[in-house]
Amino acid sequence: MMRLSCFCQHLSMDSAFKSPIFHPTASFSHSQVSFPFFSFQAQYLTLNKPPTILRCSNSSTISSTTNGNNNNMAGLPVKKKRKRYRKQYPGENEGITEEMRFVAMRLRNIKGKKVSSDCVSDSETDTENTPSDQEKEDDSETVKSGENGGDGEAETWSPTMEGFLKYLVDSKFVFNTIERIIDESDDVAYAYFRKTGLERSAGLSKDLEWFSQRDLVVPEPSNPGVSYVNYLEELAEKSAPLFLSHFYNIYFSHIAGGQVIARKVSDQLLEGTELEFYKWKGDVQESLKGVRKNLNMLGEHWSRDDRNKCLKEAAKSFKFLGQIVRLIIL
Repeated sequence: MMRLSCFCQHLSMDSAFKSPIFHPTASFSHSQVSFPFFSFQAQYLTLNKPPTILRCSNSSTISSTTNGNNNNMAGLPVKKKRKRYRKQYPGENEGITEEMRFVAMRLRNIKGKKVSSDCVSDSETDTENTPSDQEKEDDSETVKSGENGGDGEAETWSPTMEGFLKYLVDSKFVFNTIERIIDESDDVAYAYFRKTGLERSAGLSKDLEWFSQRDLVVPEPSNPGVSYVNYLEELAEKSAPLFLSHFYNIYFSHIAGGQVIARKVSDQLLEGTELEFYKWKGDVQESLKGVRKNLNMLGEHWSRDDRNKCLKEAAKSFKFLGQIVRLIIL
């Protein structure tokens, strides 16, 4: 009995691996599949297609495929998160001096009215700053009154000899200070602005000597000039970018707005005499271009925070310079 059972078992296993026998029906919609000891109906098999072979699959593969389909949300496109970029300041692509120009132009706008371009030219607006709204309004008033003589109307601007001498003395004090700091400082940033051709202190010394030879009393520096010099000396020790913002503002304001003052003083007080303060050796525009190029180069290495502080410093520069210019009409 035991032998018969083993024989049958062996026979059934051998037979199970034999090829199946197909008996096609007349309609070709079904096929009769027969194995020894059992048979079944295999529907939807045709003579043109081979039988499907099933195999076991790794469960991890199935799981990962299922998860991938779920993550893809049935084929819906995945929306990428947009990358946010900081909004650039006006003129930022061209350099720090262009940023200064845009800010200075905003300072010229007083409640929707611009200061006359005859009084403050575009070159003068190459100074810097980004103060608050209240500061902008206050400093614009300073620029307007300072450059036009105090009352905002160029037509009524009347200089006095005493006031003009005070203006020259305070201006010399300021220019002496910034040129001395540039020449003597160990900060490498200041080395780019030595011997630019814009220096004014030597010319001012000649002008004051000329006045003293005509029995005019040359005064000592007044409070506006002293206050500004003290501030500049402190700033130079603290931050080169902030000091250079004043450096830029002082020279460019003088080159542009200073010409308005020179013409009026020459016509009304000096009988057409042109002072050394308003003369330059060589092409002053080329000298300005060189300073602008170096300042933009340095500005590329400053942080956005430092650049913003540089822009804000122009508000203070306008206030100091406006106080000195007002001395002319005292």
